[in-house]
Amino acid sequence: MNSPQHDPARSAPVYSKRKEGIAFSVRLTPKGGTDRIEGIVTGPDGPALKARVSAPPEKGKANTALEKLIAAWLSIPGSMVEVAGGQKSRNKTVLVYGETTELTTRVESKLAALASDQ
Repeated sequence: MNSPQHDPARSAPVYSKRKEGIAFSVRLTPKGGTDRIEGIVTGPDGPALKARVSAPPEKGKANTALEKLIAAWLSIPGSMVEVAGGQKSRNKTVLVYGETTELTTRVESKLAALASDQ
């Protein structure tokens, strides 16, 4: 069963726990000039991380850049991150593999920092 987690500044779920780790919804802007996590946006499917990468949306380049960005953001190896859904869409599901408790601690810290920046 997935357990939704909450951004400290919002009441809607931002990520969910999975048996293999955690899953994020991400709204990606390819060819965005720079690689960065910009905050949290609310779309028709609920909240998502808003990310921007400089890579173009061709041949999986933007997805690979997103995986690297999420890995760097969480200070984990790139092999622990996978775009698992929405490969050809701006709305993506990103899985982060690993021990859920440790990942949750990292994610909550990063989300709190994003909330304070917004």
